[in-house]
Amino acid sequence: MSKKVKQRGERKPCVFIHVNHKQILGAIVGKYALEEHSSNADKFDVQFIEVKDQDFLHEKEGQLYLRDGDKRKWLNNDLQSFTPLRFMPPELMGYEGRALVIDPDVFAVGDVWELLNRDMAGMSLMCRPKSGNKGKRGALASSIMLLDCARLKHWKTKEQFNEMFEFKRDYMQWIGLHLEDRSCIGLFENEWNDFDHLTKDTKMLHTTKRWHQPWKTGLPIDFRPADTFRLFPPKHWIRRARRTIFGDYFLAGTYKAHPDPAQEHFFFQLVSECLDTGVITETDVRNEMAHNHVRHDALDLIKQLAA
Repeated sequence: MSKKVKQRGERKPCVFIHVNHKQILGAIVGKYALEEHSSNADKFDVQFIEVKDQDFLHEKEGQLYLRDGDKRKWLNNDLQSFTPLRFMPPELMGYEGRALVIDPDVFAVGDVWELLNRDMAGMSLMCRPKSGNKGKRGALASSIMLLDCARLKHWKTKEQFNEMFEFKRDYMQWIGLHLEDRSCIGLFENEWNDFDHLTKDTKMLHTTKRWHQPWKTGLPIDFRPADTFRLFPPKHWIRRARRTIFGDYFLAGTYKAHPDPAQEHFFFQLVSECLDTGVITETDVRNEMAHNHVRHDALDLIKQLAA
C-alpha cells in the first residue's frame, strides 16, 4: 500500500487523482488545471494514486470478480483499472482531514478550493447522482467525491477489493456507493462533476464518455464496454460472445471525436499551457502517442492553437 500523506503542521486538504498508465497524461493535465485555476493553490495538495504502485491489484490479474451479477476477468491493462483506488484517500490521509478524489479525465474550470472548503454538514462524503439508467437505479457518481476522512474508517480498499474475487462484493454496487449509508451522503451541484457538459457554470469538466475522450480520437478502443445479463438489447450477449472467441478489443472500433468542439479545445489549451510551462515536454506527448494513449495528431492540434 502507498505511504500516508506526510503531515506539514496542520494537515492540508488533498486532491487525489487515481490513474493508470493509459490515462497518465490526462492526470498530469488535470493536476495542472486544479492548481492553475485556483487562487488558493497553496492551501491544498494534489497527489496521484497509481495502479502501478498497488500490489493488491496486480495480484488479481486475470482472476474472476463479481460485476453487475456477472463474473469477469480483472485486467490491470484495462482503461479504467484505477477505479477501485478512489476509495483509498481516507487510508492515505490516516483517516484524518478532508480529501477530494477525482478521475484522471476531470479538469478544473473553477476554483476547487470552493469545494474543498465547503461545509459538509456532518456528512461522510459528498458527490452527485449518476445520470441515465444508473442514476434512476440510485447509483451515485463516485468519480468525484469530497471526503471527511475521519468518518470513513470502514473504507479498507485492499480488503474490500479482494471481496469482489470471493464474490461477496459486487463491483457495480461498490462503485455506485450502494453499499454506503445513504443518510451520510450529501449531494453537491452537478457543476462540480459536469458530465461532458461545459458551460459558464461548469466547475469541474468530466469527459466521462469513454468513446469520445478528446485526446483519444482515432485510436483503437482499449476498454471493455459493460455487459449485463439482459437479453435485450442483444448487443450485450453478442459482445460477450465476440470477446470470448476473439479477445477483449476485437472489432471494438476506434474512439470518436468529441461532439462538443469546445471541450476538445479546452483540453488541448490546457495541454498547450503544460508544454509552455514545462509541466510536460513534447517528448512526453510523443511517447504517449507511440503507446496509443494519445491521439497521433495531438501536437498538430496544439500548434493550431498557437497559430
